[in-house]
Amino acid sequence: MKRVVIIGAGPAGLTAGVELLEKSSEYEVIILEESNQAGGISRTVRHNGKRMDIGGHRFFSKDRDVNKWWLDRMPLQGAKSYDDKILGRESELSADGPDPEKEDNVMLSRTRISRIYYKHHFFDYPVKMNWNTIKNMGFFSFLSAGVSYLKSVIWKRPEDNLENFYINRFGRKLYSMFFEKYTEKLWGRHPDVISADWGAQRVKGLSVFAILRDIITKGIFGKRRKQVETSLIEQFLYPKYGPGQLWENAAKEFTDKGGTILYGAKVTRFQTQNDEISEVIFQRDGKEEQIQSDIVISSMPLKDLTAGLPDVPKDIAGIAKGLPYRDFVTVGIEVGSLALQNKTRRKTLNNIVPDCWIYVQDGEVKLGRVQIFNNWSPYMLPEPEKTVWLGLEFFCTEGDRFWNMSPEEWKELGAAELRKLKIITPEEEILDFHCEKVKKAYPAYFDTYNEIDRLIDFLTAHCKNLYCIGRNGQHRYNNMDHSMETAFQAVSNILTGRQQKDNVWNVNTEQEYHEVCSAKEE
Repeated sequence: MKRVVIIGAGPAGLTAGVELLEKSSEYEVIILEESNQAGGISRTVRHNGKRMDIGGHRFFSKDRDVNKWWLDRMPLQGAKSYDDKILGRESELSADGPDPEKEDNVMLSRTRISRIYYKHHFFDYPVKMNWNTIKNMGFFSFLSAGVSYLKSVIWKRPEDNLENFYINRFGRKLYSMFFEKYTEKLWGRHPDVISADWGAQRVKGLSVFAILRDIITKGIFGKRRKQVETSLIEQFLYPKYGPGQLWENAAKEFTDKGGTILYGAKVTRFQTQNDEISEVIFQRDGKEEQIQSDIVISSMPLKDLTAGLPDVPKDIAGIAKGLPYRDFVTVGIEVGSLALQNKTRRKTLNNIVPDCWIYVQDGEVKLGRVQIFNNWSPYMLPEPEKTVWLGLEFFCTEGDRFWNMSPEEWKELGAAELRKLKIITPEEEILDFHCEKVKKAYPAYFDTYNEIDRLIDFLTAHCKNLYCIGRNGQHRYNNMDHSMETAFQAVSNILTGRQQKDNVWNVNTEQEYHEVCSAKEE
């Protein structure tokens, strides 16, 4: 049997491991996971009977294989089939799926509501051309935004940075209101020094024109449209107890199929022979261990992977070392109520605002985004009708002043900024809190990123049995479904003997992200 060593028990690594063992009996598969929990940044943390999603993870994909993989393992509430639900044709479903009140292993169907919070007003995300936007912006600001957009249509800027990318699609006025400050908080750099690649990947074809087209298409065709921009998706799936529930199930499935997971195993370096990785060296329980490898599937950061390889040329090592990342801290805060009023038509428990995420554009606060766990799943806390469980997201860099703050300091900062933003009242008591730090959460698109192709070419030529998958494994800001797709492609190559790896690296590089139609429509 050939031995496959997988580095990382996140979505990409676990998907690869399960797929290999499910489709072939010719491989011994071992996963090395640095932490003591499966799921990577898609894990779910438990604290005092409550659950925290690290970063907020929507289960949505236009890839039917990904959707099937999820729903084969966690059935959708109230539905036998997944095809029509994912593609928005809910009326054709049979409502006899699992009941989340009675069963735990179930996917919930959720409505995406994520808004921008700017100068104490809510704006739709993506921004919509409606009365709410005009009222909150003010007529003259709205008019200025329209003129600014028309100007951007006529005079296009060279898309050599993220600022120009956004201005070309939204105009300078909307860019400065709804993109500039948040982007700078997220990356710690101004958008004019960030590659436009990030914008092209994350918003796919989203623009003012795309928003207007979406509004018109909905009005004419309703929900049966065949194509939609990723950033306009309104429905998604979510495990009853958070995303970690699915990945914990996947980890158990992997070991039940005969795979091995070594937790607390930090990969530090490699041995190579004949342009292949022959041994993986890792530290566990304070001791260094090594394991022979016929094939290596890596989701560890490219920076760390390259640093552990022998005989890397100086220029290639410099590219890898210079790849930047952004770290973040999630602070869970439980309160009795919010000061924000639910002025929408959506009914919620305790009548709280219905948002999953609130994007904070205010540049005077450190806070970047607020999750309301009650709205992701009411099962994330013991009494969702009595308290509100928030996740406050702060972006920082490992080792800086914010990263080194104590949990108590994070609690005080989080509470102070919630009060400053008038999300809670000055008198609101903090009932509970929890702090989670996440390293290398966001691969960044600046510094040596523009030379990453040279690094990829080196790894392809000198580590022929290596497959780089997942967000950090490819230094690409992949969503969960894209990370899984890289795993599917890597496993397919292994099973078919395909030598080229372009299919693995090309996942999530397309400009358009199309709906996949059901066989009935084709």
